Amino acid sequence: MARPLPLNRRRFLALSASVTGTALFSSAYADSARTLKIGIMSGEDEDLWRLASQNAAQHGLSLKIITFSDYNTPNEALTEHELDANAFQHRPFMDAQIKAHGYAITPVGNTYFQPIGLYSRKWHSIAELPQGATIGIPNDPSNEGRALRMLQTLGLIKVSPDAGLFPTALDITENPHNISVKELDAGVVGRSLPDLDAAVVNTDWARKAGIDLVKERIGVEGLEHNPYVNFISVNTSDAQAPWVKPLVESFQQPNVRQAILDLFHGTVTPAWP
Repeated sequence: MARPLPLNRRRFLALSASVTGTALFSSAYADSARTLKIGIMSGEDEDLWRLASQNAAQHGLSLKIITFSDYNTPNEALTEHELDANAFQHRPFMDAQIKAHGYAITPVGNTYFQPIGLYSRKWHSIAELPQGATIGIPNDPSNEGRALRMLQTLGLIKVSPDAGLFPTALDITENPHNISVKELDAGVVGRSLPDLDAAVVNTDWARKAGIDLVKERIGVEGLEHNPYVNFISVNTSDAQAPWVKPLVESFQQPNVRQAILDLFHGTVTPAWP
């Protein structure tokens, strides 16, 4: 994917038009009280961060929530200090972005875990998948690797351990079911489900594609030892800033936990103790 153009002031002001937030301050954080610009993906996360904004007010922080529709721009905006923090990514995605662009970004607190699923409208279980089945997977490096590793966990293929977290279809070493892997854009693979035997789809894209996350899911990845937990990120130079801990605590609250369970109908898991 081509690297997006750098954010400039005009673009940032346009993004800021969709900002929401609160502006209460308390003496507990008087020295560090400030308005923080937080970048997130548009959608259900906006509801979660409205609650986090209310919680943040109790810590003397005002949050301005800035929404994005693509996954590359929030890290660029963070690095350019157009944002103070973002909350949209997992470790493999961040590591790939750091490798590609040299970003100095640090995770500071978990948010939630969105398991990817294997979905089908033709078959009701993995056991029903026929020989030569066509399975769609996302084609970006972190999600393609994640999808192939899940297919391996489900017993459908094996990939080379040398590929680490980022195997591609070329790293498939065993394919006893003669599965045909079809690499598609992450935003397309879910919409292509009717034309496939099955598809590995990220939870957010599955919802946008109208996939039934319960009835049409025939396989799902587990949380234990899973590197794909989402988190709040900041510039590494800000990792010890006095506002970081209260920001994380503002999200990691019981009301946000319950909202995650309610909004996503149990298909997304809060990722803090």
